[in-house]
Amino acid sequence: MIIVANQPVELNRSEWSDFEWYWLQQLQNRPTRYVYQSMDHLRFEWDLRGSLVEAAEGLDRSGVSFASFEKSRCNPAYWNRNAEGGFELRSNVTPADGIRDIWRNGHLYAFECATATVIVLYGGVLGSIREDAFNSLFRNLLLFDWHYDSDLRLTEKNGSETALPGDVLYFKNPDVSPETPEWQGENTFMLRENWYYGHGIGIASGEEIIRTLNQFRVPGSRVSAYLMDMVIYPDFFYLSRFAKNSQNNIAAGSTPVLPGQLYVRLGGSRYLRS
Repeated sequence: MIIVANQPVELNRSEWSDFEWYWLQQLQNRPTRYVYQSMDHLRFEWDLRGSLVEAAEGLDRSGVSFASFEKSRCNPAYWNRNAEGGFELRSNVTPADGIRDIWRNGHLYAFECATATVIVLYGGVLGSIREDAFNSLFRNLLLFDWHYDSDLRLTEKNGSETALPGDVLYFKNPDVSPETPEWQGENTFMLRENWYYGHGIGIASGEEIIRTLNQFRVPGSRVSAYLMDMVIYPDFFYLSRFAKNSQNNIAAGSTPVLPGQLYVRLGGSRYLRS
């Protein structure tokens, strides 16, 4: 059931895309309460979820390559590659232009899957908020592993069975061979039911991702890769204040942290690095 401003709502089919309408009907028919502060909040979340799916599918088509940190590469016209293999935005480049170039000139880029996940998050947000707000929120971008700007306000919950398009999920390979540590898991974006995008594997079903990871276990292992229960997504309500069609026109950086929200900093092996 969808609740907006503390009230159940009836939605008009003509006001939503096919993607949005399909999923909103799924939510309406579930016993779980999906609570939104306003119709603007509801509209923005599903616009951003659609933008994240488009960003993931677009990155899959862009020509970017999979590479370790040691062998990563980027377009030097937009990014400086640092000693750790991360990409630092050049001072004469806006964050929006730097992120867009990854899709435009994908053949110049190579990185591992944690970095790819953050790149898709930025790309999805860029497609849904004002460009001036994006450039203000995400100044001095560094693309490296699970480093990310705090204004994404990534939130974690348990319940992979309740994941929605645009959510980040992780397939773990607990018995990975020490000869192929890069296959210890796969960061993915949910695209639709049981279909995911993971950098290095591409677009595949959950079963296909598990079969791929299982090829890189220690010899004789009977412990299969599996989908973890953790789900991660950006703070849709916070970011909705900077929506392209927002009437609020709030300056980026002027909004305080909202009480009662869970913000997750991902780093090290505990979370989604692969």
